[in-house]
Amino acid sequence: MTTAPSQRPAPPTLVEDLLLLLFQPASGTVAGENTLFYVLGGAVLADLALGDHLTTAARGRISAVGRPPTDGLLRPAWDYLAEKPRGVQTVLAAIGPTLREPVLQRLVARGDIDRQPRKVLGLFRSTALREGRTERRARLLADVRQALVDGVQPTARVAALAALLSASGTLPQFHREIPWTSSVIARAKELERGDWGAEAAAQAVTRTVTATVVNSVVVAITVLPRSW
Repeated sequence: MTTAPSQRPAPPTLVEDLLLLLFQPASGTVAGENTLFYVLGGAVLADLALGDHLTTAARGRISAVGRPPTDGLLRPAWDYLAEKPRGVQTVLAAIGPTLREPVLQRLVARGDIDRQPRKVLGLFRSTALREGRTERRARLLADVRQALVDGVQPTARVAALAALLSASGTLPQFHREIPWTSSVIARAKELERGDWGAEAAAQAVTRTVTATVVNSVVVAITVLPRSW
């Protein structure tokens, strides 16, 4: 009797990478939790842009193009934009709030983060988040550090990841690994604007869409909460 070959898990999405980076192993918490859904929504849109599933439309809106993505984390956003072009802020508010738990479940399933049961006050059952066994977070952090600190020209994916991390407003919390210096701040802002370097010149549409998304995340985090 032959056994069917096991399916390899799909590569991690950008939103998984971002949540894994935002996870703080020392405390078991996620940095920027209060505005997390904006950032995770932005990562989904950036991932769609990297896959050539998005383009800019009139009046600063974005729209879905090409074939829909197969990944279940990305498909709802593409479907929403396939209905009609929409403003990025509208999309972030529509797709962001439901992302945290399914993305976290992916990270737990991959072994990047562990969920450990515990009791609070000896009575109530809860779970604590701990760093997993894969060391993938350390590798992602090293890639971002090379882009922001060491002057290494990043891939488009690392550039988008670093830009979103900067947009989240949490970079100062990474000071031990990524020094919070004026040069790092300047480089992070360049990546937010889509200045990814010569190798990314052929990805003009991707850079434009991603920069639009990242700047919308910045506005959402720095301006909108103050009006609530």
